Amino acid sequence: MKQKNIFLATVFISILMSCSTQKDSEKKMKSTITKKKTVVYQVFTRLFGNTNTTNKPWGTIEENGVGKFNDFTDKALTEIKNLGVTHIWYTGVPHHDVIRDYTKYGISNDDPDVVKGRAGSPYAVKDYYNVNPDLAENVENRLQEFEALIDRSHKNDLKVIIDIVPNHVARNYQSLTNPEGTKDFGADDNTSVEYHVNNNFYYVPNKAFEVPDFLNDYKPLGGEKHPLSDGKFDENPAKWTGNGARSPKPNFYDWYETVKVNYGISPDGKKDFDELPAGFENEDYKKHFEFWKDKKAPNSWIKFRNICLYWIEKGVDGFRYDMAEMVPVEFWSYLNSAIKMKNENAFLLAEVYNPSLYRDYIKKGKMDYLYDKVQLYDTIKHVMQGHGLTDNIPPILEDLKDIEHNMLHFLENHDEQRIASPEFAGNALKGKPAMVISTTISTAPTMVYFGQEFGEDGSENAGFGSPSRTSIFDYVGVPSLQRWVNDKNFDGGQSTKEELDLRDFYKRLLNFTIKSDALMGEYVDLHNYNRENTQNYTHKILSFVRFSEDEKLVIISNFDDNEVFKFQLKIPSEIIKKWNLKDGIYKMKDQLYNSKSFNLEVNNSEGNINIVINPLESFILKIQ
Repeated sequence: MKQKNIFLATVFISILMSCSTQKDSEKKMKSTITKKKTVVYQVFTRLFGNTNTTNKPWGTIEENGVGKFNDFTDKALTEIKNLGVTHIWYTGVPHHDVIRDYTKYGISNDDPDVVKGRAGSPYAVKDYYNVNPDLAENVENRLQEFEALIDRSHKNDLKVIIDIVPNHVARNYQSLTNPEGTKDFGADDNTSVEYHVNNNFYYVPNKAFEVPDFLNDYKPLGGEKHPLSDGKFDENPAKWTGNGARSPKPNFYDWYETVKVNYGISPDGKKDFDELPAGFENEDYKKHFEFWKDKKAPNSWIKFRNICLYWIEKGVDGFRYDMAEMVPVEFWSYLNSAIKMKNENAFLLAEVYNPSLYRDYIKKGKMDYLYDKVQLYDTIKHVMQGHGLTDNIPPILEDLKDIEHNMLHFLENHDEQRIASPEFAGNALKGKPAMVISTTISTAPTMVYFGQEFGEDGSENAGFGSPSRTSIFDYVGVPSLQRWVNDKNFDGGQSTKEELDLRDFYKRLLNFTIKSDALMGEYVDLHNYNRENTQNYTHKILSFVRFSEDEKLVIISNFDDNEVFKFQLKIPSEIIKKWNLKDGIYKMKDQLYNSKSFNLEVNNSEGNINIVINPLESFILKIQ
């Protein structure tokens, strides 16, 4: 009996400790969500300051122009900051393959047979210790020009993010500016074997690389003659291609311009490195850092850690990690804990598209944020296109509620179609209700892609890049942005009224979000309750409340582009009680345009607001 009592007591203590650990974990999570909203402005660096409007397909720099680091003047950065931005992601900064002769600066020429476009893919990095020479006024001083841009950005109160592409590098990786003692990827590889834990690449022994068969009448540089465009590329033995293709002759749709980096996972899937102990996902980055200190890491891990710390030392405030799910989560624990030890506030954003991996990459991999694409973005896109229901949005918040802060929201980025393109919504105004929902529905950061605020439609035929997405492969201009840049006055002097009105909407919305306490507080859905209890409230409407101790918000958006809706929005009693509202009438004012006021009438602890909402209109109503 005594043993049984001891056993029961032990179990009881264990349960209490488990509950305590869970509560501590929840407290830790809440303690990290005390700041205001974050807004990331993604800008494709070589396109921002380009004022050349020629836009010839496959055009050269001389024909189509290119933007520079120095185009981000104090005036330009002030205007970006005033849009309501906290972080700027300079996309395409690390030196990647480009089809332009820089040999007089010691840079080798790149082969059009393994380069996508003329300006090249920013995700085929050739040198991680330097920057794209296209972006410099003085190529010899290109690194110093970027360092000056980091300083200017900080002076204008903007945090700086750049890309790191850990899964693959350019086929011809060659760094000219390695720090002392640093060797290039593959320099010490044993190329006679397919795999070794400390090889940086996977090989196809005794087989030479072959350029893929180009499809659909594709020709490098659009068919222009070039001394290196001969259907050949010297790589012997062949390496695995970036997306994991193992053939020495990849398919045209493979990432043939890149090679896969080896992180110590054998071709049959065996992990040749230590794994995190059970329960370690609940430990902080300091414990993760300590865990790896005495472990032997594969060589590729060490190389990427050193690359990231190099940029942190130069003042970069964070990274966007390309295709992070293609790299083992243990590496992210190793890398991100090392970064956080140098800068605990570093902003670490990862491209992960598999929801079953989200929690591992956040908790084990110590990522701050992941793209919320396959759930929120894809669902909102369908609603904007007219064939999706707002009913499908609240369940996403429920599914992700334990990690909602970590799921970055966006409506555009360099991989996605422009809202205004016919292939997406065909009308930039359809982004307005979606943007209100995306920015206010959770505590997560918001991301805006440059030109989105003007309704850019991405319709240019740039060469390699296809219309609907602003090309990241070509020298091209971005017309709506160029009108705002206005010969580098950055004042909208050539913008249309519609473009300026749309930017004004973004500016109002984003600035509200970065100042609001409620948007870092609680969320409660109103949609399902009103769908069941309110006449004329349809699947084209979405509503919810956000609140903190000092700020109470009701947010409503109409996704219909034709119909005016009139209904009595109901606020359930549990919300009224949480807000400590007694029966009576409370004034609510719209925070977007400050032109409309509403009454919240509370009777018997239930609230009602008479709403008239126009097509594509949104309200952020605040109790006065």
